[in-house]
Amino acid sequence: MIHIAKEYERAVIFRLGRYAGIRGPGLYFVIPFLEDQKKMDVRTITVDVEPQEAITKDSVTVKVNAVLWYKLENPGRAVVSVTDPHAAVYQVAQTSLRNIIGQHNLDDVLKERDAINNALQRIVDASTDNWGVKVEMVEMKDVEIPLGMQRALAREAEASREKRARLIKSEAELEAATNLANASAAIMKNPMSLELRRMQMISEIGAENNTTTVILIPSEVISLAKNLSDYLENMNAKNETG
Repeated sequence: MIHIAKEYERAVIFRLGRYAGIRGPGLYFVIPFLEDQKKMDVRTITVDVEPQEAITKDSVTVKVNAVLWYKLENPGRAVVSVTDPHAAVYQVAQTSLRNIIGQHNLDDVLKERDAINNALQRIVDASTDNWGVKVEMVEMKDVEIPLGMQRALAREAEASREKRARLIKSEAELEAATNLANASAAIMKNPMSLELRRMQMISEIGAENNTTTVILIPSEVISLAKNLSDYLENMNAKNETG
């Protein structure tokens, strides 16, 4: 007649075969011959969903496993509504996992796990709500893809990284060319700056271990040669017009 239910247990009572309520935790009474009981655990239960073979929306075969957290929120409904609530929740999780994978492309399965997990949790929870079961969380653990697809994804990732590297390099070269052009324009306006730059280049070459021979021509000679070339071009142009 006298029974004790632990804090995490609830006793589903049947009187003359009909559901009569839930008792516990603690001390409770069961009338002999008139009442019967079935104890249920209301703690959160963790279940590993074994790997499922599924075909994604873009026709790639993958193996996916998951972890399911749920609890019997209404033990009376769970006992009355379904023969084995634990097995029923497991089967719903399996079929829902395969179905939701078939609704997404492979890239979404690999990159949008959080969104898929949330959608899967809502689907399983809605399916098991009538059984008094509350699905707290569903998480995909591993996604196994064919070896050939793994290689293709690796090549794609490598190509993407190479593309980013080339873009960064080209941007750096463009910036360097712009700075060099601006610096060259400023140096050409000032002969002293040009001379200092030439001396710096010579010192840089001399700092290295090489056999390069540098012949330094004064900047005045270069300016004189340029002026002479401009004068001769003007004279030729006058003669042609004359």
